[in-house]
Order: sequence, then C-alpha cells, then structure tokens
Amino acid sequence: MYDEQQRPDNGPLAGFTVGVTAARRADELSALLQRRGASVVHAPALRIVPLADDSELLAATKELLDQAPDVVVATTAIGFRGWVEAADGWGLGEDLLGGLRGVELLARGPKVKGAIRAQGLTEDWSPSSESMAEVLDRLLEEGVEGRRIAIQLHGEPLPGFVESLRAAGAEVVGVPVYRWLPPEDLGPVDRLLDAAVTRGLDALTFTSAPAAASLLTRAEDRGLLPELLDALGHDVLPACVGPVTALPLQARGIDTVQPERFRLGPLVQLLCQELPARARTLPIAGHRVEIRGHAVMVDGTLRPVPPAGMSLLRALSRRPGWVVARAELLRALPGAGRDEHAVETAMARLRSALGAPKLIQTVVKRGYRLALDPAADSKYADV
Repeated sequence: MYDEQQRPDNGPLAGFTVGVTAARRADELSALLQRRGASVVHAPALRIVPLADDSELLAATKELLDQAPDVVVATTAIGFRGWVEAADGWGLGEDLLGGLRGVELLARGPKVKGAIRAQGLTEDWSPSSESMAEVLDRLLEEGVEGRRIAIQLHGEPLPGFVESLRAAGAEVVGVPVYRWLPPEDLGPVDRLLDAAVTRGLDALTFTSAPAAASLLTRAEDRGLLPELLDALGHDVLPACVGPVTALPLQARGIDTVQPERFRLGPLVQLLCQELPARARTLPIAGHRVEIRGHAVMVDGTLRPVPPAGMSLLRALSRRPGWVVARAELLRALPGAGRDEHAVETAMARLRSALGAPKLIQTVVKRGYRLALDPAADSKYADV
C-alpha cells in the first residue's frame, strides 16, 4: 500500500518512491524512509508461520533433547527467542535451556548474543563480522569430523554452510525456528510488482533472502520475471540489508547495493546517498532543477509532478536544450493514444506543477524544449 504520512518535503529522499518487501520490522523501515522524505509502497513478500504450530520445530527440538549436540549455532535473535518460547509452550522450555548450557553455543551477531543472554545463557563465541562465513571458518578450523552440530535455520537453507560441514564429516541437524510462506493476500505484492516493472518505484528494499526469493517467484508465476529483472537491472535500485539477503537476486544476475553494517538504519542512509546521486540536475532558465522519481526539486523546493508530466520531463531531459517534437512526446505519455492535444494538456499541468513556466519553452510548429542556460549548452550538446 502507498503511505504518504509524515513525509517531509526537504529530506534527502523527497520525491523518491521506495518499495518495502519486509514482513517484520516493516513499520520501522517505512518510518525511517518517510522521515527522510520518501514515499513508501509496502507489500510483505512473505509471512511467518507461528512457531508453536510448526511440527518440524517440535520434532527437531525433541531430537536434540534425546541426543545432545556438540555445537549449537544461533543465527537470528527473533528465531532464538521464538525457539525458547515455542519450547515453553510445549512444556520443554527448561529442558531446552538446560541442554543448551552444556554445549558450545555460537552466536552470529550482537542481537543474537542479547537474546541468548536474556535466557540466562552465555555464548562461547561470536564473529565480529556477523558473517556466517566466519562461523563456518571457525568450525572447520576446530575440526568437525564426528561432531553433532545444530544450526538454527532462518527460513531457507544457508547456501553452502550445511554442505561444507557435512563434507568435513559433521552430523548437521537443522532447527527450523520459523518458516516463510507466501502472503495470504497476494494483492499488495502484485501491486508492488506492477509498480516496479512500470518504473513507479525508484528503489526496492529487501531485508531477508526469503523475501527476495518470494518476490522473484511471484513475478515468475505472473510472467513478469523478465520485466522485473530488467527494471532492477536498470531503473529500480535493488537495496539489500546484507550479502545473504542479496543471494537470490545475484543468482538472477542482478547487482545490488548493500550497507557496510547490516542494519536498517545504514540501509536507509545508503539510499539517501544513492538515489539523489542518480537524479538528473540541470541549470534551466536561471534555476537549479533536479529531476527525481515522482517530483522535481526547483531551487531546493520540492514540486510534486503528475505521472504524465514526469514522462514529458524525462523525455525533454534526455536531450536538454534540444527541441523534442510533439509526436515523440506523445509516445512518451502512458496510454495517450494518437491525439497530440494530450501533450498540450499534460504540458500545461507540468508547467503549473513546476511553478516556473519559463523552464519549458514552446517552439512553434515544432515542439518543446528545456530552456537550458546558455553556459550549459556546450556541456549538453552531445547528450
């Protein structure tokens, strides 16, 4: 759904539309984006099965209580907390905590450490990088042959992790602490996909690999996968919270941007750098004009522009200062048909929205042009 609340007009993301695929912490991510000026389109790409209803987790828990592991790897805080809460619900909570006190307990990062310590336990080790690759390296260096290792899964298999341990002689038990499934209501996801393929989004954010995989699967089911991949490869910036999240996209040949620290705040800050850097800025009729996703900054003031107007402005900005014929502008208008009067109507609304009519000049019997400042003519002559 579109959410326009509390969207400042002078933030670094003002004028940009960002898609959010997160199922959990979506409100937090959306609020961070909106406080920086973005319009947000949110559609959870998946849902989480309640832990207490998951028979696989119960079976894995009983198996570990019957035959204790040598090592337990906790990968997510929500998953670890949920595991203990589910065990409590089954009357196995104290048994589980007692069993965990007697094993080597590895935590992927600080949030998982916090969840472990909240249960009165202490982790034996945690990587500074929060990387599962570093966890794997430590285990392999210690030697895993003949050891029984339990790994808290987070919705889908960890690529290469389990296989590497088994190849080195370990017995690996997966603990499926929560399971991702497609959302019950596919309407919001379909609207998000439509917005992406029609370039109604400037960026699409992913906070989990299952969400990325789920969105790609839904696009494939609808026959939209080629269009989605094309959009993500050229016009819609795919932003992932970390490298594991990016794996399903990379498998499809899509390059993503990721913050150095795998957190929501740094992810939003990265968008605050990347999206304005992708905007087109031109000196026009004595004004500084920055063309953003669904709005234009004129001398630092945000001017919302209707979709038809943005289409015209983008067509004009491809060759700033050059005359663009009405017929070409008509082709740029979505669903305009063959009536060139549609160009005149959309142009009038665009000029009104910009608040500076002289930015766009009418060239009689030829078309329209951006009134590029004379000093900039040579710079853009060959654009």
